[in-house]
Parts: sequence; structure tokens; C-alpha cells
Amino acid sequence: MSGTGPPVLELRGLRVSYGAIEALKGIDLVVEEGEVVTLLGANGAGKTTTLRAVSGLLRPREGEIRFRGARVDGVPPHEVVGLGIGHAPEGRRVFPGMTVRENLDMGAYRFRRTPREDLDRVLALFPVLAERRGQQAGTLSGGEQQMLAIGRALMGRPGLLLLDEPSMGLAPLIVTQIFDIVREINSQGTTVLLVEQNAAQALRLADRGYVLETGAIVMSAPAAELLHDPRVRAAYLGGTAD
Repeated sequence: MSGTGPPVLELRGLRVSYGAIEALKGIDLVVEEGEVVTLLGANGAGKTTTLRAVSGLLRPREGEIRFRGARVDGVPPHEVVGLGIGHAPEGRRVFPGMTVRENLDMGAYRFRRTPREDLDRVLALFPVLAERRGQQAGTLSGGEQQMLAIGRALMGRPGLLLLDEPSMGLAPLIVTQIFDIVREINSQGTTVLLVEQNAAQALRLADRGYVLETGAIVMSAPAAELLHDPRVRAAYLGGTAD
């Protein structure tokens, strides 16, 4: 983590609405350089909405989104990617009729041609994608599609990677693998904001965490503290952090 310069990401009084329904009620959030920060909360708490607002897919009603000090609220999604924010969305959203390599090329669309070093880095992180680079993405397993979604986001060289429910629907062994890869991505210098239902795994990976309830942040603390907090354990860890 770096204490110099502005935070990688800062949300100030962020409000987002779907029609008359206020999904985010003026949240403040900070992600510092080099951190993994996780957002915890039940379905409908506003976690995915937060990521979609940061990546430009939703326009805030009020408040500010700052990336390395510069405001990005209202910036179109393709420009947000160009600034250095990658997003691996909930549900993976790979292009099923395109090959693995073509999906990765789509992640590098802001470059004239796919940089070889970026492709090599992603295939080194995900060796199974190297084996399947000519295979249609729709024929991959759920875990492989999740790896492809993360790999595609990395192809844009993000300084900040937004991960939305990377473990959803995956077998425990694959979940462990995904989290190990996210840890490696972070160790290589990419800051991560993680939304994850698997609170125990997320808090073991993260430096800090925020707890969202019905669009408001109700707790924020170092991840180790949240992992052992009785309220968090009761709500998200089945009463245990083991």
C-alpha cells in the first residue's frame, strides 16, 4: 500500500437510483494503491451497483467518483477502461460464440493490436486458457469462463480491477484457485475492489472491507477485524470464521 498521492478510488456521497428506488444512499469509500478491498452484503445491498457506477455503466444521481484524484462519474464505460479500470462483471459475460483468444483480444480493444506481453501474462496466470485459446468460450466450464472474464479485464492493463462475484456457482476447489489467482494479480501490482458472497474467502484475501446494507455502508474495518466481528460472523459467515 502507498500513502503518497490520491487514493486509487474514492467515492464521495455516491447516490444511484433505479427509477424511484435509491440503490446507493450516499456512500463514501476509499481504495488505496495496492490494496484488495472487499464489499460485503446481502443480495440487493448495492454491491454490484457500486461496481457498475465506478465502471461507467450507471450514472450517479449525486456524489463523486474519483480515480487517482480525477473525477470519472459520467465518463462513458469505454473511456473508463482507457483510464485504467477493468471490470469482470457478475455472470462472466464472455462472448460465447467467440474463441478464448478472440475474447481476450476484445479486452485489449483500446490498443491497435493485442500487446504480446499482456497476452503472455494472462495465459501465464491462466494456463488452462492457453490450452483452450482456439476453443469457443461458450464451451468452457463455469470456472474457465470466470478465468476468461478476469483475463479479458486484465488485457486492458487496469490499475484497478473490479471483480463482481468471481466465485459464484463454482466448486470449492475452483473457488480456491480463483482466489489464489486474484492474490497473484494483486501481488503483481493491480489494486482490486472485490464484491463477493463468499465472505470468509473474501476477508482472508482482502486488506480492508466495507459492509453494505440496503445501499448504506454500516461497517468498515481491516479485513481481519471484520472476519472476527460477531455481527459479520452471524450475518455472513454462518456464525464462524473458521
